[in-house]
Amino acid sequence: MNGLSIDLHYDGGNWFTLAIECELTGAGIAAVYGHSGSGKTSLLDCVAGLRAPRTDSVVRLGDTTWQSPGSSLPPWQRQIGYVFQDARLFPHLDVEGNLLYGHARHRRASLSPDQVVELLALSGLRDRAVDALSAGQKQRVAIGRALLAAPRLLLLDEPLANLDHAASRECLRCLQGLSDELQLPMLYVSHDIEEVSQLADHLLLLEEGRLVEQGSLLTLCSRLDTRLSQEEQAAAILTATVSGHDSKYGLSELTVDSHTLLVNQLPLPPGHTRRVRILARDVSVCRARPDDSSILNILPVTIAEIENTDAPRLLLRLSLGSQCLLARITRKSAVELRLRVGDKVYAQVKSAALLMEAIDNL
Repeated sequence: MNGLSIDLHYDGGNWFTLAIECELTGAGIAAVYGHSGSGKTSLLDCVAGLRAPRTDSVVRLGDTTWQSPGSSLPPWQRQIGYVFQDARLFPHLDVEGNLLYGHARHRRASLSPDQVVELLALSGLRDRAVDALSAGQKQRVAIGRALLAAPRLLLLDEPLANLDHAASRECLRCLQGLSDELQLPMLYVSHDIEEVSQLADHLLLLEEGRLVEQGSLLTLCSRLDTRLSQEEQAAAILTATVSGHDSKYGLSELTVDSHTLLVNQLPLPPGHTRRVRILARDVSVCRARPDDSSILNILPVTIAEIENTDAPRLLLRLSLGSQCLLARITRKSAVELRLRVGDKVYAQVKSAALLMEAIDNL
């Protein structure tokens, strides 16, 4: 059993308190999401032992207790890897020296330096001075150093916050590869839901030091009663499989619960599975299937839920087999179309985003 058990109470000053209780499985990536000041970094620091929670707090990984009433292991005994917003590399050591710093102290590491260099695309950089690295390269070295310390849990505190778009994409690819390759649980902090959508299996939603929602990322993103649905970037996350390519028109076919979604042609073989993020504002509905629309993706759906609101716009939850879309439409449209739960309608998907690659205007 390698699950993470957290029951934390922390007084941070300036009227801020953290009170979090949750149980996480010991696999995959759990994202901690919330606005600035919600307590994300405080949570990671308490788990790592860098901040002292109240003495009645409990932090346990598997059968090892790190924090309990009357007992607290220091950070260096917790077998945790921590990657901060800034890489915090040792300036007097080159890349190789930084990587080996953690490895030298943990000879039982399951990964060798050569494996880490390959996983994090650091070939050719091992003898380079750290001040000659780009921000993205520095962050990948910091991740590698943490991995070579043989952690049982990897904490990442907004590791992409200081990176440009290209560097962020490269780091995300590396983290996805690590998640697929290693059986290492990760707690990943971010205030960017699109970034979280790339990686997370499980989602913790924090507000003002409290855990307000937790669960499967795909499930939470498709619900109408979470804070995620109220954000402008509200979107459903679907799991799709590449089923074919249409080279004549430069398109690829994705299958979502036996339905076809057309996207710009992808360099992926049939059978490859990816997540697709579809913004609620990019989905409209119609009673009859239009025959003269420029939108290629018109999917038969069932209205599963209608948001009850007096606001000018409302959300629809649309069932597409076992998965769901969200659609944000005007309340006037909902009234004029006489939409009801259980109605069979058509969803027009104006654009989608294959996570890690853009798919637009189809």
